Amino acid sequence: MNIIDRFTLHNQVAIVTGAGRGIGRAIALTYAQAGADVVCAARTLGDVEAVAEEIRSMGRRAIAVSCDVTDLPQLGGVVDAALKAFGRITHLVNNAGGSGPNDPLKMSADKFEGVFRFNVSSAYELTRLCVPHMRESGGGNVVNITSGAARYAQPYFSAYGTAKAALTQLTRLLAQDFAPAVRVNAIAPGPIMTAALDRALPANMREGMINNTPLKRLGEVEDIAAAALYLATPASAWVTGKVLEVDGGAESSVWPG
Repeated sequence: MNIIDRFTLHNQVAIVTGAGRGIGRAIALTYAQAGADVVCAARTLGDVEAVAEEIRSMGRRAIAVSCDVTDLPQLGGVVDAALKAFGRITHLVNNAGGSGPNDPLKMSADKFEGVFRFNVSSAYELTRLCVPHMRESGGGNVVNITSGAARYAQPYFSAYGTAKAALTQLTRLLAQDFAPAVRVNAIAPGPIMTAALDRALPANMREGMINNTPLKRLGEVEDIAAAALYLATPASAWVTGKVLEVDGGAESSVWPG
């Protein structure tokens, strides 16, 4: 196989959660550019409809599915929609997740568990539902989007950091469970300049984040999408159970990825 051909996804079918905006949108478009048909899932149907239309304009097939990943029964609907539209599932990107800062003296255990459900339980459940279909297709691939916050010790991120640390370890463990038919890897982004971050980030904090990053810039969503493409394609065929840190070389952070 030509080395460039190893970075393609021809005749593959991918589910991407949180595909309406930011990193998820970039991954969905990148997978389509590489040849995959894509199931775009997110809470806001209008957002994923727009992404699906972009993919169709490339000549690939795509569907949009409204799904709140914290409502675990809805995940079965995403799988059903993928099978109905494309007849198979070969790739899954568990991108939906996130949380803001929390005060551990004010956040209840119920809300803490809600952050865990959003970031970890949803990825576990959707992976569990997809893997049998991946095996039926001859093999598959899962990419989880975790965070550098999984390894940083910083105040007011006990919920988010703990959830992403759990997702990181879940990645390693599921890779053992599902090998050799299905590979499971993760990406831990550093600070990524999404539209939401751009609106919320004070200029002085942005400057501090850039100064603390050896490559002297914030990450772009395309940086994460390119890493997700590598982990999804035959280019990484001997890689499973790994976490790829895409963070500009940062070893400490003033903002979680």
